[in-house]
Amino acid sequence: MQDEPEVVVVRLGHRPGRDERMTTHVGLTARALGADRVVFPDNAGKSRDTVEDITGRFGGPFDVELSGSQTALVRDWEGTVVHLTMYGERVQDVEGDIRERHREEPLLVVVGAEKVPFDVYEAADYNVGVTNQPHSEVAGLAVFLDRLFEGRELDREWRNADRRVVPEETGKTVRPVDEE
Repeated sequence: MQDEPEVVVVRLGHRPGRDERMTTHVGLTARALGADRVVFPDNAGKSRDTVEDITGRFGGPFDVELSGSQTALVRDWEGTVVHLTMYGERVQDVEGDIRERHREEPLLVVVGAEKVPFDVYEAADYNVGVTNQPHSEVAGLAVFLDRLFEGRELDREWRNADRRVVPEETGKTVRPVDEE
């Protein structure tokens, strides 16, 4: 969010063919709910292209990167590392501490795909569970970002958009920005 240190979401692992939709949705959720950028594995080019296309049409700023070494990013991160896992501390118990640290330093949010190596658990400042029940990593990311930003991300202003969704009780209206 504006005037705060950066929030970056990193997707650990990507199985082509199996994870395309989920990896894409990690990126879309990160974008829509306040993160500044997402880092995908270097074999997730289709997901990158989709998220960049959505950002181009519906606005930003938001950056998408591909990287061959997500675990190095986690290990070398200069700031707070939060690993989302169902085995972690309850989000409601640590969200205040994480929010306080984020006021001072950038935040890296780690979202796994396949089995996460133990060194990621060790490198994380916080291993956070959004419920300690099996669920989607996209759902966990959405809940975490909403709690981090305390709902402010829902009023975010989007720049450089070609189109906007018109909020309405029923219907699906999308208008070009130049008609507003």
